[in-house]
Amino acid sequence: MTGKTPEPPLQSLVWPMRLTLAGLWAERLARAFWPLWSLVLITLAALAFGLQDLGPLRYAQAAGAVLGLAALALLALGLKRFRKPTAMDALDRLDATMPGRPIAALRDTQAIGLGDPASLAVWRAHRERMAERAAGARPVQPDLRLSSRDRFSLRYVALTAFVMAALFGSFWKAGTGAGLTPGAAVAMPGGPSWEAWAQPPAYTGKPSLYLNDITDPKLDLPTGTRLQIRLYGPEGDLSVTQTIADVPKPEPAPAPDAKATPAAVPNAMKGVYDLTVTRSGDLAIDGPGGREWQITALPDAAPTVEVSGDMTREADGRFKQSIKASDDYGVTAAHVTIALDMARVDRRHGLKVDPEAVEPVVLDIPLPRKGKRTELTATLVDDLSKHVFANLPVTMTFTVADAGGNEGSSAPYNVTLHGKRFFDPLAAALIEMRRDILWNRVNAPRAVELLKAVTNRPEGFIRHDRAFLHLRVLMRSLEAQEAALTTESRDKIAEELWKIALMVEEGNLQDAFDRLQRAQDRLDEAIKNGASPEEIDQLMKEMQQALNDYMRELAEESQRNPDQQQSQMMQGQMMSGDQLKEMLDKLQQLMEEGKTAEAAELMEQLRQLMQNMQVVQGQQGQGQGGPGQKGMQGLGDTLRDQQDLSDDAFRDLQGVPRPGQEQGQDQGQGQEQGQDQGQGNQQGDQFGQDQTDQGQGDGDQGSLSDRQRGLRERLNQLQSGDLPGDGSEKGEAGRRDLDRAGRAMEEAENALRDGDLSGALDRQAEAMEALRDGMQNLGEALADEQRQNRDGQGGERDYGSADPNGTDPLGRRPGETARIGSDQNMVQNDPDTRAQELLDEIRRRSGELTRPLEELDYLKRLLQMF
Repeated sequence: MTGKTPEPPLQSLVWPMRLTLAGLWAERLARAFWPLWSLVLITLAALAFGLQDLGPLRYAQAAGAVLGLAALALLALGLKRFRKPTAMDALDRLDATMPGRPIAALRDTQAIGLGDPASLAVWRAHRERMAERAAGARPVQPDLRLSSRDRFSLRYVALTAFVMAALFGSFWKAGTGAGLTPGAAVAMPGGPSWEAWAQPPAYTGKPSLYLNDITDPKLDLPTGTRLQIRLYGPEGDLSVTQTIADVPKPEPAPAPDAKATPAAVPNAMKGVYDLTVTRSGDLAIDGPGGREWQITALPDAAPTVEVSGDMTREADGRFKQSIKASDDYGVTAAHVTIALDMARVDRRHGLKVDPEAVEPVVLDIPLPRKGKRTELTATLVDDLSKHVFANLPVTMTFTVADAGGNEGSSAPYNVTLHGKRFFDPLAAALIEMRRDILWNRVNAPRAVELLKAVTNRPEGFIRHDRAFLHLRVLMRSLEAQEAALTTESRDKIAEELWKIALMVEEGNLQDAFDRLQRAQDRLDEAIKNGASPEEIDQLMKEMQQALNDYMRELAEESQRNPDQQQSQMMQGQMMSGDQLKEMLDKLQQLMEEGKTAEAAELMEQLRQLMQNMQVVQGQQGQGQGGPGQKGMQGLGDTLRDQQDLSDDAFRDLQGVPRPGQEQGQDQGQGQEQGQDQGQGNQQGDQFGQDQTDQGQGDGDQGSLSDRQRGLRERLNQLQSGDLPGDGSEKGEAGRRDLDRAGRAMEEAENALRDGDLSGALDRQAEAMEALRDGMQNLGEALADEQRQNRDGQGGERDYGSADPNGTDPLGRRPGETARIGSDQNMVQNDPDTRAQELLDEIRRRSGELTRPLEELDYLKRLLQMF
């Protein structure tokens, strides 16, 4: 029905049909020509950003030709795909949106029953209903979705580029595209003309300038600004003179009849020009409609940097140093050069000799990612604890750079380079020897002698067995290479010394009380040596954790021996957990206030208190404890004998006579140790007698290997005996650890038999570590068994007596039978108020998950009762 007036029933559909038809035009045009308009948008964006001016003219002309051909191809493809929409298409689109397709029904004619009045009446009624339904038609929106045709969203890329060009580009530059075609500039009816643009460097953040719009004769431009000038018109009408650029690069004008002629003067040019501002001067376009500017070149100032604040030390050894930097356009990079300050080095001991050549350390400084970089503050955080410069005087020189290639440096900053500090005396000695070897390899013999002196009598001084064994092997290796120590060997030995020092300083000591003593020693040394607040805070946390572990061990030990009145007790003073916490808080407060003398005195009081609270092990008589406890005692004896054997092996490795060896009693200690075990450890008695007999000979290696075999056999006997935790997870884990210890003992035995003392020491260290792990797992399994036995009998947990007066390990006095509390009067004022306060305190403590499990269980049972 194109070109015809709609039938009367369809008169109400005229405007919905027309709007729907317009939507169909938009829909089909978009589907057919979206590649073409995408190409047009991306081309306009490129022209607005001046892409045509970046290269030679012939490149721009070639690109224009390619784009023109592509546009013609896309236009032809669009015309082929396009189908002109009609009014019938619009009516069909409308009809499809309504139920029953009323428009199609209105256009239908009655085929049968034309002579039947009833049939005609029905048909009229049907058309009236369809007319009413068609009257409610609404225009149909076009479907402009092109995702199925543009899978890579190229249209959005083009649109985004066009928007960015509109915001940050200049569409004046798009007009320069007219000069790409031959003869276009000559045909301008307005006569000679020119265009010029100034593009400051991108890092300045300044906008591009269209010089045609600038009439002020004075112009300030940043150094490095790019000037692009195009002259149109006949040859010789316009020329450019300038004194602001070093090397002009003229190109011939695009007119076909243009002739390249040399300039009359060196700074006169013709055609298309690309200049870079390097200095202040004049720029002139000579000829009709020309213009002159006095350009002031604004130099890019070098950035500046200075140290901000003092260097600080983190608890883990990292150092922090802040700097302030500034630049007129922004700092882009920063680094620091760290060199040794020989004039301030204390040239004593291992530093007396001249150091080997060490390159200065260069570290990059991270800059803030957000905000302006014209004024910034940056912080260098790094860890050079392993470097030879650590804890020595150094000179730090900070350097910053900007995008223009300018650099600025700070004044030399003299400081002691912070690194990790070791408060354990042995660890500090190892680190000092490590530093001396890194300083100069000629210090290796001196380091060996000092290490021998340090480890001469390790009892009570070296409490980490594995670290001691590793150190002994390392000393042997260093002594063998000290005459010809290579750089690679030196670095390897330095790394091993670092690991051993860490084991000594922070090693995983098995005994809770030893961990507590170690934490106290480190904190005491830190107080005396003036450690930083961060280090003090870290050591305080470690001692608090060690104290919690020790108090938990007291409670667990009282559970493991509930029937023995004096199985574990704390002698002397008694303190509650709150009182201990109050004491630690007071210690930390004194340190924060700088009262080191008072803090040291309080630390000594705390040390004495902890020593008075040391556990007194029960079952020291003969034949005490159950079967599982006897097995655990036998494992402890085996561990001590293995330690003694390892000590003797090391003495042989160093060539030092063992005690009693000169009288031919090499292994007489075995008999004394075996006799000391009593009736609960007959294996030790037999082992001591065997070793006494073997000690009469002169074969040291054979004697040691036989002793190792005896220990392995004793361990096998204990494994086949009655050990706790049979079938439990902890028990099976402990048995696997004992199997591992047995294998390590067998390897150590073979190494001793072959004369490989160094390898034997390593295997013995593995055996002792496996024994400790096994004893820990089996001890936990034994505690679980005793706890289950008590629970099965309906008894309550007994925390044991911490002293003869019946207080628990935290100094609390239990109440009488069937009563929670104590004999002391705790209700001083209002009973109800005091009861509520106690209940709130119980709730608070029950929510602290760091408290021992036994205490949490006790608090929960209190809450259930009240």
